[in-house]
Amino acid sequence: MAAKVKKGDRVIVLAGRDKGKKGEVTKVMPSEGRVIVSGVNIVTRHQKPGQMDPGGIKRFEAPIDVSNVSHVDPKDGKPTRIGFRFDDHGRKIRFAKRSGEAIDV
Repeated sequence: MAAKVKKGDRVIVLAGRDKGKKGEVTKVMPSEGRVIVSGVNIVTRHQKPGQMDPGGIKRFEAPIDVSNVSHVDPKDGKPTRIGFRFDDHGRKIRFAKRSGEAIDV
C-alpha cells in the first residue's frame, strides 16, 4: 500500500494531549505504524550517565500513531484526507481530498 504520510509532510494531531497541534513529520516507522512529529508528544526521561553522555533529564519527541495525525490542507490549513491520482506525465501523486490540491509537487 502506498504511504499516505511521508517524512517532511505538514500534519495536524487529531487525538491525544497534543490535539490540534501542527508540525512536520521527522521520521516514519511504517512497520510499527507510527510517526515522529516535531514539537508534538514531548516526553521527559531521566537518563543515567554513560561514557559518552553525561545523563540528566532529557526531553524528546516520542512516536505517535499514524491514525492520530492527518495532513494539513495546503489551501485552508484544516485536516484533510489523502487520495492518489496520476498527473499528466503518468506519475502517481498524492492530493488533498478537501481542496483537490496536489501534495507532491
